[in-house]
Amino acid sequence: MIANAPTDIWVYLAQTPLLWLTVTLIAYGAGYIAFTRSGSNPIVNPVAIASALLIALLLITDTPYQTYFEGAQFVHFLLGPATVALAVPLYNNLPRVRRAALPMAAALAAGVITAVTVALVVAAALGAETQSLLSLAPKSVTTPIAMGISERIGGLPSLSAGLVVATGITGAIVVTPLLNLLRIHDWRARGFAVGIAAHGIGTARAFQVNQIAGVFAAVAMGLNGLTTAILVPVLASLFF
Repeated sequence: MIANAPTDIWVYLAQTPLLWLTVTLIAYGAGYIAFTRSGSNPIVNPVAIASALLIALLLITDTPYQTYFEGAQFVHFLLGPATVALAVPLYNNLPRVRRAALPMAAALAAGVITAVTVALVVAAALGAETQSLLSLAPKSVTTPIAMGISERIGGLPSLSAGLVVATGITGAIVVTPLLNLLRIHDWRARGFAVGIAAHGIGTARAFQVNQIAGVFAAVAMGLNGLTTAILVPVLASLFF
């Protein structure tokens, strides 16, 4: 009876929604502590650390993802308000954004086309199935938009969500050394690039580095989400 007590307690707690919300917050807190203690090293990404901890826990406890998501979906819900809140720094820097409208339009067109076509061409060349390709197409937009696009065109929203997170983490890690290597020092260009390529996670990283970069990353993330939501279903209907 006593030997089975920890197992029985875990089985009971695993069914309560509050448990997985709490675990998610603790995992991110651990990741953020590691990030700050590393001197804000982009390689020590708090989202990556939290994701690894949560995946390990779900595997160890043999907990289905659906059970986890039922408890942690409040965090997913907050992605929407958090994205909308980015309008505040955008409004505060609106004149600066307006002056860069033309270069942003060109960068947006190039970024969206590249993000979608390169991913699909490479995946198709590696033998990915149609449903996987449809799930991959919206990988460079923020999670709620990507899942909505994926569901609409016949992809797997859960796979799209995973690809979005992987894309964002990769972008947030490589953006600073890559742009330094390319000698791109304009904060507007740096922010806009990471906003298109790495959506919310990249935008959060941009705000950590520079306020102007964060503003332009937020603009890029919003415009990229809108453009991709229009473009990808059209491409899917033409080619799949």
